[in-house]
Amino acid sequence: CRYLAVQLSPAIPVFAAVLFLFAMATLLRTSFSDPGVIPRALPDEAAFIEMEIEATNGTVPQGQRPPPRIKNFQINNQIVKLKYCYTCKIFRPPRASHCSICDNCVERFDHHCPWVGNCVGKRNYRYFYLFILSLSLLTIYIFTFNIVYVALSESGCGGAGGWAGEGSGDTAGAVPLTLLTVLEVLICFFTLWSVVGLTGFHTFLVALNQTTNEDIKGSWTGKNRVQNPYSHGNIVKNCCEVLCGPLPPSVLDRRGILQQEESTAPEESCPRGPSAPEPAVTFAFSPQVPAPSLSSAEMPEEKQQTSGELPVPSQDTGQAEH
Repeated sequence: CRYLAVQLSPAIPVFAAVLFLFAMATLLRTSFSDPGVIPRALPDEAAFIEMEIEATNGTVPQGQRPPPRIKNFQINNQIVKLKYCYTCKIFRPPRASHCSICDNCVERFDHHCPWVGNCVGKRNYRYFYLFILSLSLLTIYIFTFNIVYVALSESGCGGAGGWAGEGSGDTAGAVPLTLLTVLEVLICFFTLWSVVGLTGFHTFLVALNQTTNEDIKGSWTGKNRVQNPYSHGNIVKNCCEVLCGPLPPSVLDRRGILQQEESTAPEESCPRGPSAPEPAVTFAFSPQVPAPSLSSAEMPEEKQQTSGELPVPSQDTGQAEH
């Protein structure tokens, strides 16, 4: 960097530093952003969906396989199937898929990227694309100026070895520095094939308004030859929608508290004794879940009944205890 800054221009290392910082910023933004996780259905919602499915499909005889849980949805005069997720207990929106690694349904699921340690979906795809694009430019930039440095050092222009040895004419010090630069050229050359190739592949997907998941499954290029209903038929419009469109807000409530599901019927008919274990309270990403009431272990002794039957505290009592 010092040699190129003195012999050519000081803007060379500055621009490399800017590219590096931009690539790191987009990497962190992709890693720590919500990719578009869809919350799981609450117990009441899951029971209602199950009741709807049973009313639609009817009673399945024992030993027969139930029909697939699919809903048809029309987009741009084309029928798109909404599949049911047995883990999240919801019908997934169009283009959504369940990630087996994150164990969440992600809206406009593209893929799970091990580089960033996160899913790539609707809310962070543009940051992922900017990350691989800036990383490709940085790799090409370093590769180019490494070749320039090797060419100048071999020709002896400006005394390239002066930065490795004691004097500007010390050619012995230039040998190990040039070898390190050649090694860096080789590393950048083999890195270019993967990074630039990945950037080109995602550029192709952005131009078609398509995801990696849809491309792998052949959703729009398979035997049915169904056209992509999400494509505008224009590269500019597709790029603007994917990279410049408005981001939907996150539907996750990171401060929500989810209480473990309890069955109230057995409690009314068969009261628990004082030694019965209390229901555990777990924390989860759940939208707008009210705070749980206090258990009997948290209540004062004078408010507990001596007969062993535990009363259910009201909401006002729970707030007063807090």
